Amino acid sequence: MPRTTPPRPADVPTLFPELAPLARTAVRLHPRAGSPTAADSSIGGPLLWPADEPWPTCPDHDAPWHHGVAPDDVRLQRRILAEAWARPRAEGADLLTPEERVIVDRASISGRARIPQEGPVPMIPVVQLYASDVPALPGPAGTDLLQVLWCPFDHDEDYLPAVELYWRASSDVTDPLTAAPQPSVIGSDNYLPEPCVLHPETVTEYPAPHELPEDLAERIEAWEEGQSSKNLDDPNDPDDLDDVTVVDYQYDLSVAPGCKLGGHAPWSFSDPFPMTCPECGSDVRPLLTIDGTEWDGGSGSWRPVEDADYTGLHFLGPACATRLNIGRSYNLQLYVCTASPDHPHVQNMQ
Repeated sequence: MPRTTPPRPADVPTLFPELAPLARTAVRLHPRAGSPTAADSSIGGPLLWPADEPWPTCPDHDAPWHHGVAPDDVRLQRRILAEAWARPRAEGADLLTPEERVIVDRASISGRARIPQEGPVPMIPVVQLYASDVPALPGPAGTDLLQVLWCPFDHDEDYLPAVELYWRASSDVTDPLTAAPQPSVIGSDNYLPEPCVLHPETVTEYPAPHELPEDLAERIEAWEEGQSSKNLDDPNDPDDLDDVTVVDYQYDLSVAPGCKLGGHAPWSFSDPFPMTCPECGSDVRPLLTIDGTEWDGGSGSWRPVEDADYTGLHFLGPACATRLNIGRSYNLQLYVCTASPDHPHVQNMQ
């Protein structure tokens, strides 16, 4: 089933004509739980990988054991919790049985244990994109496939997984790998994606407020505040604020949430800072945003029309199908060199 973003609640170029030249297209990937194959674009699915090409491993995690959790325990924990929340229970009754509690605790951060790992930790498939599904996919000449893998442990001062990108010509993979190596231990369940099929959709984005000239950002803020005063029955009655619906530029009109290709950078807790290619010094542009949540737990103006009827728990629903969590519900952006996509990528968390 396709996914359709509702029309934006306000027309940005009409309100602020100077933003029109800054519009960019982005492709919302709309991951949903499924059973993708190596022939599909996916998040957390199998990759079209040549059988004679070594599977990437993390050189920083080559000890015979690591403190972490077992991936199989994490997947079992997720299934147990989903089933537990779905079944009826008496008021005051425990969500889990004692046996279930043991498994759930074992797969949690607090249950991290010393787990053996034979050889370096194999990297985990995170994203696979075919140009046939996402025509806007950039890449080196002759390639039509992007594959993203990461090490499922925090790295260095950013506390992010180490990411590797691979560009391929899918037609060159004539003898594909049938079973990829799996790590016996991962640093966090937040870095283990559930297999998801994708439903790409092209949308229009505008820069986050952090990237706008100060005078324009102030005008947008004044416009937002003006909506409140216009919609209040009594501007002096604070109780009226509960009934006011205000269109927020940052969260409703500028940058789409969720996993996406291209578009604008979703600056949030930090101001924009210069990023350049580590190899040649050229500018970089957003390639991919990996986000654990596609819309917030409320109404969420970016919530697709097809998901409007979902009334279950937000963290178990379609908005959180990947089960990923970057930082404290932030997202990971990958940038590529504007001069050559073959150059090393740059990553950032916002």
